[in-house]
Amino acid sequence: MVHHAVAVTGASGFIGSRIVRALAGRGVGVRALVRPGGILTGGPHVEPVTGSLEDDVALAELVEGASVVVHCAGVVRGTDYASFGRVNVEGTRRIVCAALAACCQRFVLISSLAAREPSISPYAASKHAAELMLQETAADLDWTIVRPPAVYGPGDKELTPLFRLMSRGLALQFGPQDSRFSLLHVDDLADAVTACVHGDVGQSVLTLDDGRPGGYDWQSVIGIAESLWGRRILRLPLPKSLMWLPAAGNYLAGRLLPYRPMLTPGKLREFHHRDWVCGNDLITAKTGWRPRRDLAAGLRSLRLR
Repeated sequence: MVHHAVAVTGASGFIGSRIVRALAGRGVGVRALVRPGGILTGGPHVEPVTGSLEDDVALAELVEGASVVVHCAGVVRGTDYASFGRVNVEGTRRIVCAALAACCQRFVLISSLAAREPSISPYAASKHAAELMLQETAADLDWTIVRPPAVYGPGDKELTPLFRLMSRGLALQFGPQDSRFSLLHVDDLADAVTACVHGDVGQSVLTLDDGRPGGYDWQSVIGIAESLWGRRILRLPLPKSLMWLPAAGNYLAGRLLPYRPMLTPGKLREFHHRDWVCGNDLITAKTGWRPRRDLAAGLRSLRLR
């Protein structure tokens, strides 16, 4: 059997697929968990394992012979804590237990900056709970928690459509005018995770962003886009009072129907939180990683125009 140094969950997803590509591009053997029908790329260094976080047999096959596990699988759409917790907490518990049983040496959890505000939404609470579970269950394992901010790039279904609309002259503003947030291109995130896989990171909780001190506000994002695309962009604020009704309707539909909405009251509270800013000091000190793309370079790479 070929030795695969790194096992990756969520390997066919937006972030997981780029992590697989980054690892395989460095010649690292990857065993990748994909759902039935999932599309996996990465070349000869990547071996797919079909299954899910609910399939203990598939998880055991995934981690067999791996020295590192990168856990990227998760859900971002849902209504209540239970709908997020089934995957983000219990799914994480299953892969952590599989990694411990297989005597893996390192576990890298791709969490979210939302985890630092667990009371703000069910999603944030589930990511925070997954972090605590990892620290308590795998106290003797060399674990690393990575908390990215808002991530965009090829395959992104949340931010890139907003940037595409912006390239056509309209910016939808979610949240207050004075809110600040960090951003990160998905390929920089993938490089950072690769650095954590290979570096001597230890038991750490790491944040990361694109290197802009103090992050962005809506006006700075619009200004960068206007300079890049050479056109005026109309800003359309979406007040909380206007968004509350569709958010509440989505929540009700998600509770009654087999439907996982993105816009819910919890997501609305995330939008209206005024501080989603983070930095790179600790991850740079531990691994030497630095982002290669600011927002202008990231938007240019999307080729929206």
